[in-house]
Amino acid sequence: MLKIQRIGEMLPCDTEVFEVAGSRAFVFLPRADVRKTPTPWVWYAPTFLDGNPGTENVPIFRRCLECGIAIAGIEVGESYGNLAGRALFTAFHRHLVDTYGFTQKVVLHPQSRGGLMLYNWAVEHPEFVAASVGIYTVCDIRSYPGVSTAAPAYGMTAEEFETVLSKHNPIDRLAPLAEHNVPILHIHGDSDPLVPLEANSAEFARRYHALGGSMEVIVVHGKGHEAIPAYFERHELMDFCVRYAP
Repeated sequence: MLKIQRIGEMLPCDTEVFEVAGSRAFVFLPRADVRKTPTPWVWYAPTFLDGNPGTENVPIFRRCLECGIAIAGIEVGESYGNLAGRALFTAFHRHLVDTYGFTQKVVLHPQSRGGLMLYNWAVEHPEFVAASVGIYTVCDIRSYPGVSTAAPAYGMTAEEFETVLSKHNPIDRLAPLAEHNVPILHIHGDSDPLVPLEANSAEFARRYHALGGSMEVIVVHGKGHEAIPAYFERHELMDFCVRYAP
């Protein structure tokens, strides 16, 4: 059994696993007694059906499902937000809207490197983004995984990728989200050696505010990149998802 199916057994939902354009995807559908038409949803990344999301995500997912909000995600590999991953995301979004009757606007839920995936798609499709709620979210490729590591996913050398980085780095592409008044909430530890707060959520917020966008960063003092209740059982994140799911 896939890990995603085991997670589904812990939740008040119907779990479906399927393929879109050859990539595996999942949805947690709210039970019929609370399901709405069209169905509001939260889009989680990074999705790996044998690994992510994990049990730490269950509290947030449960709250959403109890409120009639679906959870969904698709595998795009270690894409770091590349063009192929973005194309899969577009196909996935279209499939859920057309086949499942989901709302066109979605609440994004980028966890860690999922930020590179979801934000690179979001800035090209801001009209489909209701809000974004992130957990120690990667916002700058330079910070994680680094230009040299990400470059092969884009089919380039590090030197080539550096010359076009601003076209593929979420933190340099925020204007469309601000122009569409997309509200954003991140929670991030100030002792995160893997995805440092200052280079990611904090810098994202500074730039987003300068563009006129609305964003809050909840700082968890003394904590790093950990699967702990201080991140995953916060009522602020749950309330944000419920508030902005269309």
